[in-house]
Amino acid sequence: MSKVQELIPRVLSRYSPVTVDRGEGIYLWDTNGDRWVDFTSGIAVTNTGHSHPKVVEAIREQAGKMIHAQANILAHEPMLELIEKLTATMPDGLDSALFSNSGAEAVEGAIKLAKVATGRPAVIAFRGAFHGRTHLTMALTSSKLKVRGHYEPLVPSIYYAPYPNTFRNQFNVPDEDMDLACMDELEELFATQVAPDDVAAIIIEPILGEGGYVVPPTRFMKNLRELCDKHGIMLVADEIQSGVGRTGKMWGFEHFDIVPDIVAVAKGLASGLPLSAVVANKSVMDKWEPGAHGGTFGGNVIACAAANATLDVMRDEKLPENAASVGEFLMSQIREMMPDNPNIGEVRGRGLMIGVEFVTGDGKMNPGAVQHVVQKGHEHKTLMITAGTHDQVIRLAPPLVINHQQAEEFLDVFADCIKGS
Repeated sequence: MSKVQELIPRVLSRYSPVTVDRGEGIYLWDTNGDRWVDFTSGIAVTNTGHSHPKVVEAIREQAGKMIHAQANILAHEPMLELIEKLTATMPDGLDSALFSNSGAEAVEGAIKLAKVATGRPAVIAFRGAFHGRTHLTMALTSSKLKVRGHYEPLVPSIYYAPYPNTFRNQFNVPDEDMDLACMDELEELFATQVAPDDVAAIIIEPILGEGGYVVPPTRFMKNLRELCDKHGIMLVADEIQSGVGRTGKMWGFEHFDIVPDIVAVAKGLASGLPLSAVVANKSVMDKWEPGAHGGTFGGNVIACAAANATLDVMRDEKLPENAASVGEFLMSQIREMMPDNPNIGEVRGRGLMIGVEFVTGDGKMNPGAVQHVVQKGHEHKTLMITAGTHDQVIRLAPPLVINHQQAEEFLDVFADCIKGS
């Protein structure tokens, strides 16, 4: 038994055999000195690349001043600066932010805020979504049974609607009308299971994450916004995985020309330090009474300093724009591989949030092929991870600092990995 197997609980399922020593940009070096190419970004976290020098310097400088300034006791400049910087990236009206540590905490906070702001008890989530592993957030999650299985009873008054995945169209309608069928299902939910005036929030990932990197139609997102407006329901955007430049825009919802009521942010916000945020209008945020929500470590001063540096790098190095350019190049090149590799069913995504779904000869999900590609990647010292309910999707999520030459080098590896899959 290896030291890793001996010391790390098996509940932490592992995608790779790497014991890492250091990282820089899109590369990692293991304890044997071998260099690996990272197309995972720690699951869409290290958007500025591993150990970006400006982020590292901000962390070092702040650590020499103060490590913990508890937010109920001490205000600190890094948090005040971050609130201004973060809300400046959002549409007008999303002008207030409250910080916690993880994506699950941000989603918890967003749902709690929606319930307080509306005085309503129920929540609608989408099938295939992943929102976290706490008791509330796993009740919102349906990407995989293992996230929520054996934990019943879960938080009640949560209802589920279909996410419009045209590649897996379960409705007897043309693909271009599937989004309308999904809206009909929401209306059916209101007619049969929950009254709309009992619904506090509809929570959605603007691009489905763990569920398979699925991009919904713009019409669906606009109709969803209109539905929420009609019934006084708060639209919550879970930007945990799709935010901070990953999709080629700062926030995934920007692709659909809508503005949510509440936004949950985490992962890429602090380039690897634990930090998340709930962003909303101040009038909504003030519905919370003092002490109704919070946490010991939320808005940690070092994490806030790292986040300020992260947002500066995003702007100064135009990383969302780079994600859009390199992402489109990667998707176009992988699509060109499809005629010679019929087990690739679809290539989809936005920016550097790319999903490659593998299929069998009769179009069924093909997790075996995906596993082959991931394992073959290890032979090339390249890290990739899976997505989808049955792990039938390869998700490509490299750091946003990747350049076109590095993308071309990856494509050569990927072409070899999919052979025989």
